[in-house]
Amino acid sequence: MNELTFEGGINIAIKIPKGKYEETVSFYKHTLKLNVVEVPVENPTISRTHKLHFGPNTLWLDCVDNYTHSETWLEIKTSNLPDAVRHLEKEGTYTYDTLEKIPADKHWIMDPAGTVFLLGA
Repeated sequence: MNELTFEGGINIAIKIPKGKYEETVSFYKHTLKLNVVEVPVENPTISRTHKLHFGPNTLWLDCVDNYTHSETWLEIKTSNLPDAVRHLEKEGTYTYDTLEKIPADKHWIMDPAGTVFLLGA
């Protein structure tokens, strides 16, 4: 049996309040001169999203209408998703899959400080 492993994924999402969204997209596009592209989104909690390459990572700028401050969400990969969920639960970390719509083969988890992670294999 392989040992369970975790490693950072390539996706980083910044959840941005609607009132700061245009200004934030402009910062990445015009101030930092990065290639920012709007991507169609069908998600009940995200009204718009822009995607850009941020070094080896993909940075998602998500407009969320009901947020009052921005949050950064990260991706973490695991070698075995069912084993990882069981391990995390034993350690007191539970899934929060109601946070935002995601595929059935992934889960949302949080660290003690409230940082959200997309957990997948």
